Amino acid sequence: MESPDKQKQEGAGQGYGYGGNYAGYSAAGYGYGDGGGGGSAHRNFQDYLLILRERIWYVVVVFLVVFSSALVFTLGQVKVYRSSATVQIFRSGLKVFDAKEVMETDVKTTEDINTQIKILESGNIVRRVAGRLTGDELKAFLAPYEKASADISYVAEMLTKNRKILQNRLSLIVNITYDHPDRFVAAKVANYFADEYLAYNTSVRVDDSKSAADYLNVNVDEQRKKVELLADALQVYKEKNNMVSLDSRKDIVNETLKAINLEANRTLITLNQAEIRLNQVKEHRAKNIDMLDLPFIANQTNIQQLSQKRSTEQINIAQLKDRYLPKHPKMAEAVNSLAQTERELQKAVDSACAQVESDYQAAVRNNDQVQENLKKQTAESIELDRYAIQYGKLERDWKQAEQILLNISGRAKDTTMAATVSSQTARIVDRASPAAEERPVTPNVPLNLGLGVVGGLGLGLAFAFFVAFIDDRVKSSFDIEGVVGLPLIGIIPQIKRMDQADKAQIVVNNADRQVAEAFLTLHSSLRLKDESKNAKCILTTSTIPGEGKSFTTTNLALTFAAHGERVIVVDCDLRKPNIHKSFRVENLKGVIDVCAGTSTLDDAITRGLQPNFDILTAGGRAKNPTQILNSKGFEQMISDLRKRYDRVFIDTPPLAAVSDALIILPLVDGSIFTIFFNKVRRKAAQFSAKKLLDANVPNFGAVLNGLNLAVSGYYYAQYYDKSYKDYYVVMSKSEDAEKER
Repeated sequence: MESPDKQKQEGAGQGYGYGGNYAGYSAAGYGYGDGGGGGSAHRNFQDYLLILRERIWYVVVVFLVVFSSALVFTLGQVKVYRSSATVQIFRSGLKVFDAKEVMETDVKTTEDINTQIKILESGNIVRRVAGRLTGDELKAFLAPYEKASADISYVAEMLTKNRKILQNRLSLIVNITYDHPDRFVAAKVANYFADEYLAYNTSVRVDDSKSAADYLNVNVDEQRKKVELLADALQVYKEKNNMVSLDSRKDIVNETLKAINLEANRTLITLNQAEIRLNQVKEHRAKNIDMLDLPFIANQTNIQQLSQKRSTEQINIAQLKDRYLPKHPKMAEAVNSLAQTERELQKAVDSACAQVESDYQAAVRNNDQVQENLKKQTAESIELDRYAIQYGKLERDWKQAEQILLNISGRAKDTTMAATVSSQTARIVDRASPAAEERPVTPNVPLNLGLGVVGGLGLGLAFAFFVAFIDDRVKSSFDIEGVVGLPLIGIIPQIKRMDQADKAQIVVNNADRQVAEAFLTLHSSLRLKDESKNAKCILTTSTIPGEGKSFTTTNLALTFAAHGERVIVVDCDLRKPNIHKSFRVENLKGVIDVCAGTSTLDDAITRGLQPNFDILTAGGRAKNPTQILNSKGFEQMISDLRKRYDRVFIDTPPLAAVSDALIILPLVDGSIFTIFFNKVRRKAAQFSAKKLLDANVPNFGAVLNGLNLAVSGYYYAQYYDKSYKDYYVVMSKSEDAEKER
């Protein structure tokens, strides 16, 4: 069986969520699921919900102000009605006849449709519409406006301000809307815009066509004169150079030149052949070679006959030699006949050679004559070509000018016709009609109220978070563990007003059961960790004065004493001692006297205030506290107290004010850092805590003191809510009943 005290300690630890690293403090809603020991602290969604819960009235007030302003603004607005006329823009203008427009008006690209929209929005259209508002229409138009003026510039300004041009997506449909407090005026003005847009486009097209037609007619006259001048110049040139029929003369010259070229080629070939034969003849004569070796000589008929005759006679002589002597009459006759034949053959060969030379001379003369004729004919052709170039230039200029004249004349006729025909590029699909009286476009009540709700909530939330941002005081476990950097080991509720002595002994006088139970929880937390469980000497400090460090020290010491341990509280705040006031004792002897050696511990210690509980006061205010705390006497005093008591609790000055606690820190086993709820700033607490951590002396954690139960649900709902309060009320009533019995 476990002891009741142990069960009570464990129950308190479980009831307040302690266990694990530094008592495993787990602050639900602040992102510390593993006791705040490992990992870095961070905010989660529930943190922001808690911030809003604390500052919900900021949100409510800002929301009411914004929503009320939106409501007043909406109800105070003048009703404005909107009418809309719908215009269809044609992709290309209507073609009455097939003629090209002076200005391209086809809508082919996004830029084209945007151009038409800009025309609709132009000041020219606005001024045209303003010019149509006259008489009663103008009075009705200006009636709702303050400081209205009939001046056309003011009317145009109002028209521009309240008109909208909207293109329907993926179409050539454009909506022209106009807003006005008079719904009939709104419809009429919207229709005026549509009418003036169509009229403007038509007038622009007609005016452009007329201007272009006038310009083209002037150009036609000028071009006609130019054509006549070119025609006269061409005729004069023909007559001057006898080129009335240039093409026929050109053909004759070309044919003649072609025939002469053929003749020149033929005579040149003949000349080359004659020259070759003559050279062969000369070569045979020079080398004394028989001319009959030349085919063109040997193949002549008379030479062939004589050659055959000579051969026959030579054969006859050879036959006669076998029968007769050389001087035989028949032999002599045959020899004479052969000689005669050879003479005739030689004469025929010489005649053939002479003919070859004669043919060569004739070929030379003939070739020279043909070349002369070719030169003359070529010169004539070149001269004719030279005339033809100038003639062709004049003729081309004339034809080009004539073609230009035809084009300009045709274009002038088309443009003149276009100027007399109005071709539409758009049409009105729906004319504007007056809007229903019960459906004004302004004020838009649902929209304005919706914006008021959304804007009010948004600004309220923003203001709440802004206040939370500028409020840098320590109040949540996130501030302690995430910013200050210490684990949260205990939470002490705020105490109702009571005497300092009663407050310092609240755990034994049961003046506040919630506070007493909180110190029991803190006691359990310290005993769950070996480091704090075995610590004999514990230092308590804070950042600034008034954070309840002395209150925490005395009540925690009394809690340990109530559990059977011998405990002493040492007041080491030698500048502003406070422990003696908490127990209503004199501050005559204490730490100062013991360290100075003028008194012993036995004389200075006040005993018997509570069972197992003693105190050692400061013994007055020291002029040199730093020297006393650094003295050997102080170190010896702490050593003696360790031997006499199970627990030694040392109350020290705040860290932000003086460094006394840091001087004592090396002599203790650990420290406890006290933080008062919503009082000390985060940076100051963080700086002081860093001093404790840098001393390499264990820090058991931070104790949050003075938690306001009214806002405990925002930051510490896991520990202090209505159910706990009811539980303590029931326990108090039970104990009172026991006492009455």
